[in-house]
Amino acid sequence: MVQKNGNQFVLNGQPFYVNGFNSYWLMTFAVDESTREKVTELFNQASSVGLTVCRTWGFNDGDQEHALQIKPSVYDENVFKAFDFVVSEAKRFKIRLILTLVNNWVDYGGKAQYVKWGKEAGLNLTHDDDFFSHPTLRGYYQSYVKTVLNRVNTITNITYKDDPTIFAWELMNEPRCQSDPSGDKLQEWIEEMAFYVKTIDRKHLVDIGLEGFYGPSTPNKVKHNPYNYSKQEGTDFIRNHQVLGVDFASVHMYADSWIERPIPNARITFIKSWMKNHIHDAEKYLKMPVIIGEFGVSTKYTGYNTSLRNNLMSLVYNIIFHSAKKGGSGGGSLVWQLFPEGMEYMDDGYGVYLTKSASTANVIYRQNTRLSLLNSLCKWTCRWGCKKKHGVDVLNYKDEL
Repeated sequence: MVQKNGNQFVLNGQPFYVNGFNSYWLMTFAVDESTREKVTELFNQASSVGLTVCRTWGFNDGDQEHALQIKPSVYDENVFKAFDFVVSEAKRFKIRLILTLVNNWVDYGGKAQYVKWGKEAGLNLTHDDDFFSHPTLRGYYQSYVKTVLNRVNTITNITYKDDPTIFAWELMNEPRCQSDPSGDKLQEWIEEMAFYVKTIDRKHLVDIGLEGFYGPSTPNKVKHNPYNYSKQEGTDFIRNHQVLGVDFASVHMYADSWIERPIPNARITFIKSWMKNHIHDAEKYLKMPVIIGEFGVSTKYTGYNTSLRNNLMSLVYNIIFHSAKKGGSGGGSLVWQLFPEGMEYMDDGYGVYLTKSASTANVIYRQNTRLSLLNSLCKWTCRWGCKKKHGVDVLNYKDEL
C-alpha cells in the first residue's frame, strides 16, 4: 500500500511521487466486450510513458447507461465485474487507482440522483445539497461505500479494501454546497464520511476530492481564489482537510476556464500562485501531501496550440518537482484527461492522446524520469537532510518558475 509519512507519500519506506492522469470512463467501457479493449489500450499507453496513478469514477448511479448502483443498495453484477476488470488491468500494468465514490455533478448520477431516490421514497427534500445533510441519503452513500470497499474482485480474488492497486478512496468529485456558504454542512459530511471509510478500511489513503477553494475559515486567503464567488461554494480548503481520516489534500486547476481576464500571462501567474499557495498551506497547516487532482489545457481555449499545452503542463510539473526536491508537500499531479485513439467523440477539449502527440508524451515521460529518480535515490530515513548530490541535480530540464 502507498502510505503517507508526514507530508510525503511513501512506498516501502521510500518516497512516492505521483505522475498520473484522469480517465473517468473506464468502468462503463469495461462492461461491453466491444469497448473493453480501450481500458487495456489506455493502461498500456499510460504505462509506456511512466504514468503511475489513474483517477477514475468508482460510481455510476441511477438511470445511467451501465449503472453500477441502480437503486440504493441494488447493484448490477455485470457492471461490478467490469469494475473488477478495471482494477485487475491496472494491477497488471502497475498503475494505482484513485477511486472516486460519488459525483457532485449530475453526470453519472451524482448527488442529484441520491436526492431523486430520496424523493421517490417519500422524503421531503428541497435541494440537491440535502445529499449532505439528510440522514437517509447519508445512509444510502454509506451503504454504497461499504459495498464497494468489501467487494471481492472476481478476477484477482482480492477484496478491494485489501488491494494495494488502489491508491486512495476519494469521497466525492468536486464537492460543493452552495446552499450553505458557511461550509458547516459540507464540513460535517466530510467528518462523518472520512471516519466511516476508515472504520471499514484503515489501510488505504482517503482524500476529499476538493477543487481547493479557500473559504470562511481563512478570509485572508480568499483573494487567491480564481473568481469572487469561489468563497461561497461551501468549501474551505484548510478547514476541510483538517478532518480526522483525511490523509492528503486535493486541488483542481483550470486556468483557461477559471481565469477570464485578458491580461498577458494571467493564466501562468495564476497557476504559479494557486499551486504554490496550496503546497505551502499543506506543509504549514495541514502537514500532509497535496495532489493537483485535475489540470489541463483545452483545445477550445482561444490561442490554443500543442506548444501552449506542453508549456503549461511543464510549468505544473516543474512546480511539483521543485517541491519534491525540497521534501515539500507537492505530492504529484494528475492531468485531465487521457484517451486512446478512437474516443475523440468523448473529448471535452482537454483530451490528451499519447499516440497522436509525441511532444506531449515526451513532457509526461520526462516528469516521470525525474520523479522516479527521487523515488529511488533517497530512503525515507534520510528525511531529506543529506547534502549529497544526486543524479537528479544534473538533469537538463528547463525549470524556471
